Amino acid sequence: MGQETSPAGAGPGGTGRSATPLDEVDRRILAELVRDGRMSVRTLAERVHVSRTNAYARLERLLRDGVVTGFRALVAPEPAGLGTSAYISLTIQQNTWREVSAELARVRYIEHVALLSGEHDVLALVRAPDNATLRDVVLSRVQGIAGVLSTRTWLVFDEFDGAGSPWA
Repeated sequence: MGQETSPAGAGPGGTGRSATPLDEVDRRILAELVRDGRMSVRTLAERVHVSRTNAYARLERLLRDGVVTGFRALVAPEPAGLGTSAYISLTIQQNTWREVSAELARVRYIEHVALLSGEHDVLALVRAPDNATLRDVVLSRVQGIAGVLSTRTWLVFDEFDGAGSPWA
């Protein structure tokens, strides 16, 4: 089904609005923002070769349509005191995703959570100061959530960023 014929509530964020398709200028704006989200609209306009008014209007549309969801600092975990990273898979009781996800969102040191298909139901990335804290997160906090049937933990030895999105 095309974007123009999507049913109500199927657009970005469930608002029922259809997002405007991205054109080449939008893609260049995204690429520049991925490289440096702190740049001014004036610098952004210069780099993508459009007027400042056009760059501002496009950025506002990208924000409004939920294409750009915000701006933040990228923090290196180890220098910031989070030297232990692990992925935790969870198997949960059927139909408990909403409750489990609400609880996981409150667990300190969990950086990212994804609902999966396949052998495991949920994958969470944990960044903790040390192994003792990781153990507490897994054995006390996560396994103590109602609906969590089992967990499996993979310690991260090293990591790197891939090629990235098409905007990078």
